[in-house]
This record gives sequence, structure tokens and C-alpha cells, in this order.
Amino acid sequence: MSMRDINPKDVSVREIFTLLQGGVAPRPIALVSTISAKGDVNLSPFSFFNAFGGNPPTVAFSPSRRQRDGSIKHTYSNLMATKECVIQAVTYAMVQQVSLASTEYAEGVDEFQKTGLTPVPSDLVKPPRVKESPFQMECTLKEMVHLGDGPGSGNLAICEVLRFHVAEDIFKDGVIHPDFIDLVGRNSADFYTRASGDAIFYVKKPLERRGIGYDQLPEFIRTSTVLSANNLGQLGNTERIPAEEEVTSFVADLTPIEGDEHALHRFEQRSNYHGMTRVCVYLLATGSPLARHLLERSAKCALEHNDIEFAWKVLLLGHRTGHQT
Repeated sequence: MSMRDINPKDVSVREIFTLLQGGVAPRPIALVSTISAKGDVNLSPFSFFNAFGGNPPTVAFSPSRRQRDGSIKHTYSNLMATKECVIQAVTYAMVQQVSLASTEYAEGVDEFQKTGLTPVPSDLVKPPRVKESPFQMECTLKEMVHLGDGPGSGNLAICEVLRFHVAEDIFKDGVIHPDFIDLVGRNSADFYTRASGDAIFYVKKPLERRGIGYDQLPEFIRTSTVLSANNLGQLGNTERIPAEEEVTSFVADLTPIEGDEHALHRFEQRSNYHGMTRVCVYLLATGSPLARHLLERSAKCALEHNDIEFAWKVLLLGHRTGHQT
């Protein structure tokens, strides 16, 4: 692919921010409530934010200097004065109100009133929590790391979480489920990502015992024109390649379905890779030259549904037939 090479010293700070926000995305959003030394409450979102450890629980975000004139933000001033904040997760149901909180209101203006979000008392720190967020963290500032002095330069606020407040209904099987918390992430310009529903997919973590790796995949799999690089990564994350007798047993359990490529396509539209494979077994018996190619499509469908063992056996079945596309 054609690449654009950019030296940060040759472009404006605004252009650098545009690049970072587009390429480092989607980013979680920290909705941070603070209180000034005078007692004024402030609420502001920050998308340069993440978690950095569990012992102690540590999160960090960047109340950067404004690009326009290098001035510091109220959140930064409040944190330096009081060393306390509450960091909330931002959900789809509240994203428009959170966007309103990013407005540069004058010092002393209460963004809770401006946004319509509801303040509730915290247990251990003075800044209030945001009732509408299902995930809240009461924090103390451990360190503020200054990353520059000019316009757009970052300040890394490293915070320790003193207490979590988490809604009971966002858990499933002991884990916060993405569909239930329904978070949003920040992209470039005015773009956001809704991290739930069709945006969520499953990637199996690498095995505790090492997978065979991409380099150990049979050549006919590595050179497939059907399987994607992601598919090959899934196959490489297995401990071993199924033995010949396993493939034989697998085929013996498959009942052929009489059909052609059109029949297989109908199964494919329904993501029924079992039906696809059974059509392929029929085509193998007829000596169809398309059989191997169609088996690879069946395997790809199985991989997209994380049935990796099934996909392996289908691919090995296609290879041992000797049929070419």
C-alpha cells in the first residue's frame, strides 16, 4: 500500500492531533468530575485515557493544554489543588450530554447543571459522582507528569482508584458485558464508536501452551485465496494439527446433502457451515473440481464462528482429496 510519511516537526499541532485521534482509536472516554479549592464543581470528558495496572488499581488521563493558546484546563487546576477526582465511563445513553460537558464554560460554571447530568455524593473524595454512568471510580492523584509547555502539550494525570461503583445489571457470568454497559469510544473529528451489538466480536486469547504459529501451517493453507490473514491467525493459535484418523472419523459422521454451489451458498447465507460441508462431501463423491474451493469456504465460515477444530478438519479433508480449484 502507499504510505504517507510525516515528520511531526513539519506539521502543525492541530494536524498532529488529527493524526493521533484518527489512528489511535477508538479511545475510551473518561468523564472526570473535580472540585476546586473554592468548592466549584467541574465536569469534563477526556479521551486520552486508559487503565495501567491493578495493584494498586491505576488509571490515567491527559488534561492537555489547549491547542489554541496553551492555557491549562479547569480539571488540571482542580486536580493540582485538591488531588481528588471521580472518573466515570461514558455510555451511549449519555454521550450527547457528555459532549456538552466538553464546552469551554467559564471558571465556576457547574457543568452538571449545563448537561443535565445528576451529581451524587462520593464516599471517599469530595468531587461528586455522575449518577447516569454505570461505572464510576473515586480516585486520588498520585502524580501529574508534564509532557510539554506549549499549545496542545499533554499532562498525564496518574490516579489511584480508591473505590469502584459498578451497576449490578451490567454483569453477566461475573464479567462486565459490552452489550450491557454499552460504552462509546472516541475517534477522529466528530466520529464515535458504539462498543456493543454488531461492533462486538470474539477473539480467542492465545493458548497458555504455545500455538503452532503461522509458520507451521501447511503451505496449502498459507497460500489459500479464500482464507484471510485473521483466519490463518486463528489456525496458528492451535496446539496441534488434527491427525488423519480424526479427519476420517469426522467425515464418517457427516451425512452428504445432494446439491451444488447454489445450495452451498444458501447454507452460507445462514452461516450454516455444517450444511455447507455436507454439500461439499456430496460434491467430493461426484468428483467436482469445485469441491476443495467450496470446502475452504466452509472452513472460513466455521472460523468466523470460532469453531476452529471443525475448520481444521474441513481443510484437511479438502487437501487429502487432491482436487484443485
